[in-house]
Amino acid sequence: MTEPAPARVHVVGTGLIGTSLGLALTRAGGVVTLEDISSTNAALARDLGAGETSSAIPGEGDGDVHPDLVVVATPPDVTAACVAEALERWPEAVVTDVASVKVAIIDALRARGADLSRFCGSHPMAGRERNGAVAGRHDLFHGRAWVLTPTDETADSAVALVRSVASSVGAAVVTLDPADHDAAVASVSHVPQLIASLVAARLEHLADSSVALAGQGLRDVTRIAASDPHLWTQILSGNAHAVRDVLAALATDLEGVIGALDALGSDDDAPGARGTLARAIAAGNAGHARIPGKHGAAPTAYTTVRVLIPDEPGQLGRLFADVGSIGTNIEEFHLDHGLGQAFGLAEIDVVPGSAAALSEGLEERGWRLHG
Repeated sequence: MTEPAPARVHVVGTGLIGTSLGLALTRAGGVVTLEDISSTNAALARDLGAGETSSAIPGEGDGDVHPDLVVVATPPDVTAACVAEALERWPEAVVTDVASVKVAIIDALRARGADLSRFCGSHPMAGRERNGAVAGRHDLFHGRAWVLTPTDETADSAVALVRSVASSVGAAVVTLDPADHDAAVASVSHVPQLIASLVAARLEHLADSSVALAGQGLRDVTRIAASDPHLWTQILSGNAHAVRDVLAALATDLEGVIGALDALGSDDDAPGARGTLARAIAAGNAGHARIPGKHGAAPTAYTTVRVLIPDEPGQLGRLFADVGSIGTNIEEFHLDHGLGQAFGLAEIDVVPGSAAALSEGLEERGWRLHG
């Protein structure tokens, strides 16, 4: 359930998040002005429908914009400076940021003597592999968590205003202490990015014939490895302590696994080694089971129906239409491609009670099932 957007929001920084927020807020009925260190970036976001640059508003110059809320959507290494400037420039406005690190920003603001009563940090847990205004989407925040990180000094009215903005664009709002936020994102966002990058880096000098064997598992693990190195260097630097702690624990686990593999490589019996490996995989099962399920509900075990789909125009649409005509709801969907073959393998996750009827119905409609 969304809420009405506030009357005026000024967005500083027109990259993916800033532009997407502008697009969403204008659709929700808000009045959005845009600002970027690059006038070209701001103009592009304006042309895409994310709002107006301040100079384009009749009777208003750059210094005459009077926002209810200023959203700082700049790179993390300049966020604190931009927030401090916004607090001084608009003494009546609430200011938030959307950076993925919080403690470092708050520490920098306190060192500057900034008025934290009007500042409520926030972090929309949304993004894409692509960056920039052209990647902006009005629905980027739909159903995604948006974390508010107020300090003890933050006024309740400031928290309420930022909450209303996040709700107005379809986000699910939660509140965390800034330090708790940084510790959480280290585990659920920052370290996964590093691991994906490190795994993908193993492929750089691998023989083409070996890379060609890649399946959906590798694609799943490395999907986010295409992220911007410059941006992620800033994020990891800003959350260095929390990320380091998670990596240190992970390194201990890896040392145990490496030790077990060393033992098995030199001794077929190697008492205890297989148990170490089994415990590592089982711990992963337990952790994976805690990932929220559909719509943030408790995790649900699905049954996978695998279908061979010709790599031809219209086949995927036909498959979805047939699933719909059978009356089955698709919970998750994955598509992999066969090596050197003109077909794909569609994996359709459904609730267990629907799997048999779906399989039978698809076969009746001429689909070949796999596995």
